[in-house]
Amino acid sequence: MTGPSTRLDPRTNAVRRDIADIRLAELVFAPHYAAPLAMIVEGETILRAESSPGSDTVAILKTDEIFEVLEFSGGNAWGISPAHGLVGYLDAGRLTSLAS
Repeated sequence: MTGPSTRLDPRTNAVRRDIADIRLAELVFAPHYAAPLAMIVEGETILRAESSPGSDTVAILKTDEIFEVLEFSGGNAWGISPAHGLVGYLDAGRLTSLAS
């Protein structure tokens, strides 16, 4: 990246203060970058704005939708739903590998 970071909407771009999607590396500086891991949603799942279970619902992901995970932490997965174009957290136990 050259020059200052571009300000991106974190609701639609997987970027936080500590980590960003590697696909955004040309636009933003982050201490860490992650490559997305495409996984399959098992059963209807709530995509949340924050990691806490009671946080606002961003979207409802349907069975067999793809979710691109950038971080696993505390039983949650953080990433982006390509079908909705939205970033958020969901229960990591609701995801399965594409290879399964």
